[in-house]
Formats: sequence, C-alpha cells, structure tokens
Amino acid sequence: MPWRITHDIGDFTVTAGDYLRSDPVRNTVPLSVLESLLKSGLQTFGDAPPVFGWHQADGRIDGAVLQTPPHPLLIASLPAGSSEELLRSVREAAGAPAGVNLPAETVAEFGAAWASVTGGTTAVHHRMRLFRLTELEPPEVPGAARLATESDLDLMLEWNAAFVAETGTVESARAVTDKLSYGGLTVWEDDCQRVAMASLTRQVACVCRVGSVYTPPQRRQRGYGGAVTSAVSRQALAEGAAEVLLYTDLANPTSNALYQRLGYRPVCDRTSLDLHVTPG
Repeated sequence: MPWRITHDIGDFTVTAGDYLRSDPVRNTVPLSVLESLLKSGLQTFGDAPPVFGWHQADGRIDGAVLQTPPHPLLIASLPAGSSEELLRSVREAAGAPAGVNLPAETVAEFGAAWASVTGGTTAVHHRMRLFRLTELEPPEVPGAARLATESDLDLMLEWNAAFVAETGTVESARAVTDKLSYGGLTVWEDDCQRVAMASLTRQVACVCRVGSVYTPPQRRQRGYGGAVTSAVSRQALAEGAAEVLLYTDLANPTSNALYQRLGYRPVCDRTSLDLHVTPG
C-alpha cells in the first residue's frame, strides 16, 4: 500500500525524515514534534503511543503524517486522492482520530474522504496561518526577558493551562516541562513581576518556531506579548536559526496584526478539523 502506518519512530525517522527536512518551514510542526519525541521520549505529549506514517509512490516519499494522542492527526502533506486510504490505514492501526490538522488546500478532499470512510462529518476547529520572520522590529516596552527556570514551573503550568483554555489547543504539562529542560521558555519581567511568557521549539534543520505566547488578562494592552515574542525571536537568531516561524489563529486579528508589526510575514495556511462519527 502507498500509505504505511507504524508505531516505530526509528523506521519513520529513517524513511520520512529527509522528506520532512526538504521543506523545514512548512514541516516545522512535525519536525519539532519528532525532535521532542526523540530527545525526551515517546510519552512527551501523552500516554498513548504515537502513530507515524508516510506515503510512497514510484519509489518516492510524497506524504507524511504523525499523531501524538491526545493531539489531532497531523498531516504534513497529503497526496491528491490518498485521503481515504490514509483514513482506513490509520483507523486499522490506531483507531479513528478525533481531529486532524492539515494544509488548508486539502480540507475539502479530506472531508469527503472522512464522510465516505466513516459516514461522519467534520467541523472547523480553527484556521491557522504560518508566518516567517523577515526583519525583526522589536517594540519599546518596559522590562526585560529571561529564560524560565525550575522556580517558574508552577506559574508556567498555570499560564499554559490558561493559554490552552483560551485558544482551544492541546498542550500537556509534560510538554511544558520538556520546554523548560532545554531553555525553550522565556519570561518577560517588568518591575520585578512576571508579566508574560513565550516558548521556542528546539532548532531542527535550522528552523525554530515561537509558540504559547501568553499574557495574563490583567497585564494586557501594555505590549508585553510583543516584547516576549521579540525576545524569543532574538534568542532563536542568536542560536543560529536561519528561519524563525510562528502560527497565528486567523480568528484573532489582534495577534495577526501584532506579529506583522514585529516583522513576520505570511507563508501558508492550515486548518484544524474536529472529526465526528455518526452513531449507529
């Protein structure tokens, strides 16, 4: 079969790793997830075993997927006409997923395949846009950035839970601890008070991605979010990243405008779908 599904991270890395690295910007999420699993273990994101897969045609890899439950199925790329086979293969190996994150241009085909294979329906959870940093334009904001330490863990977990509740994303406590372990969490402090945070993925193929930018409600409208985003962007550049990326929720015009003011420019769009199975 053109789609091969496995729980073997080594097999996936050897077979599909170069394919993902051939476009490290668009594949930033699967690459960073894979790197975390390799560095911190298969349970970094949850207890259930991760699922990996690739599509091969004419001896060439042209599609890849992975899933770290409870996160949605993450589709790096989906060759035309292959959605039904992918769904059948994933369902046989790991059960039907409850959600999927995929390139925006593949939503219609995937939705039709889901209806055909399961008789179910799909609903948009959120739409995202990938941005890349061109030239950083940091704002003038009181305070300074520092790397988070173990003494910040409780607050980082609290803020992460609030970020997840606001955005509808999935980010486990284990993932927060993992970021802390490699210097991937930054705090912005003003007047000796911690007022905002942002995270940075491990560098993979000279690419880093900013994430989990959060300011508590009572601290907003003061520029802290832009300041801490600029700080982790500078960190990535200082550590040798050739590309610094971030995703925004297209339903949030405030954040989309903010990141463009900082020097980020659009690359491509993705969509997250909730997948429903018709009872019966």
